[in-house]
Amino acid sequence: MTLTVLFCADPLHPRRVDEHFLREAETVRASGGAPVLLDLEMLRSGDAAEAVRRVPRGIGGLWYRGWMLTAAEYHALAKALAARGAPLMTPPDGYQRAHELPGWYDTFAGLTPASVWLPLLPRQAPAPAPLAVAAARLPRGPLVVKDYVKSRKHEWDEACFVPDPADTGALARVVARMVELQDDFLSGGVVLRAYEEYSTSEARVWWVDGDPVLVGPHPDNPDAGVAPDLDQVRPAVRALGCRFVTTDLARRADGVWRVVEVGDGQVSDLHTDADVADLYFHLPDPA
Repeated sequence: MTLTVLFCADPLHPRRVDEHFLREAETVRASGGAPVLLDLEMLRSGDAAEAVRRVPRGIGGLWYRGWMLTAAEYHALAKALAARGAPLMTPPDGYQRAHELPGWYDTFAGLTPASVWLPLLPRQAPAPAPLAVAAARLPRGPLVVKDYVKSRKHEWDEACFVPDPADTGALARVVARMVELQDDFLSGGVVLRAYEEYSTSEARVWWVDGDPVLVGPHPDNPDAGVAPDLDQVRPAVRALGCRFVTTDLARRADGVWRVVEVGDGQVSDLHTDADVADLYFHLPDPA
């Protein structure tokens, strides 16, 4: 069987792969695989059938590599592709489990910072009282704020970090600002995570069927020398039961390696120095 990968099309040149994923598409072609195209704008507008019109019927199982999708968008994509005889290799429930923190948190409990969350609609910040109740469930000390998928770490002081959660006014302000900046792209709700200080930058580990196939720096990290200990992480990845996932790891100040984030491998970004060919070599063809 041929490895077939669904890439986002370039919005200005819809017959081409989005430039961000062009290196990956060329790697797939060079290995004898077949890149096919998704119209992301059509998917996000609600027309999933039109979004996959360039996917050949009956082509078989597909891996997706592209921009992040909401759980609802991914579900619509999976349904439209299945109707064309091109099912996604990662089913919608597996995508959501790896992509959103509430889906993976219990599996990685003890390996990742303590967290609580409140479901929210976009642009609807929670009132101070429920936030204070949620924060009280965490260990005493600073915390960070994010949605189910992403943080606003580049707006650290205004929309991410809360030095003293007992200051309920400050907590509410930071959460409200995060919700405001995420706007319609807020994913799932607000997450409060205990702050941990790390002594290394983050490494990103790519896992296929429970095995680490590529270890390298996080895309935001220029340091390629971080080599995390995976002994404690491997059983959790396998317990999660998702075929293609990433874990971002950093060593805490006390020397313990911690899981900073988990993601679905289909929408996790690659560092520019990552060995693309090695990653795609380990992606299995459809059975």
